[in-house]
Amino acid sequence: MANKILIVEDEAKIARFLELELKYEGYEVDIACNGREGLEKGLKSDVDLIILDLMLPVLSGIEVCRRIRQTSNVPIIMLTAKDDVSDKVMGLDMGADDYITKPFAIEELLARMRVALKRKVINKMTDDSVLIFKNLTLNKRQRQVKVNDDEVILTKKEFELLVYLLENRNIVLSRENILEKVWGFEYYGDTNIIDVYIRYLRGKIDQKYSMDMIHTVRGVGYLIKDDE
Repeated sequence: MANKILIVEDEAKIARFLELELKYEGYEVDIACNGREGLEKGLKSDVDLIILDLMLPVLSGIEVCRRIRQTSNVPIIMLTAKDDVSDKVMGLDMGADDYITKPFAIEELLARMRVALKRKVINKMTDDSVLIFKNLTLNKRQRQVKVNDDEVILTKKEFELLVYLLENRNIVLSRENILEKVWGFEYYGDTNIIDVYIRYLRGKIDQKYSMDMIHTVRGVGYLIKDDE
């Protein structure tokens, strides 16, 4: 059965172009032209992936993403004409899986869609897994992080970044490698978005609980390492 893609885009020409290209690739396609309609359609269980514009009438793409994430983990790729790190961080913090800036090549969007859909299948097949580091416990299935008995509230990308760091403990991970594995695509722009998220994790865990968990390897990247 073909994957169903929801396009939430108020520019009719872009929506039509995407519809034709995706149908040609074998996807089933539905379209919403404003945020309210996109939210209603996006909450339906038969949607496999959402292509969501940031600037929408009625409800913004950020708000649509935030509300969908309250009840659904459907992959979301955000589209925007803006190219600013703060916009990317905001979209990802609200739970978007990926971010692509207009204008874009359809081949790039299709590649990111394949990655997101593949990750969705892998996540369904993954068994319960608990990662432990010192006083920190991370439950992948429950998407929960605790230090001692305190629950640490993380955004979707913060959680995924922490999972990747913990799963590769004692290995130095470059910023490029983190972008590729956590964000799920090869990123050609500024890698400082990784530094932003590392700073968020350190503020919520290392600094708050004096854990000294995430280490910087100058000029290379980051790692979590066991005490020698």
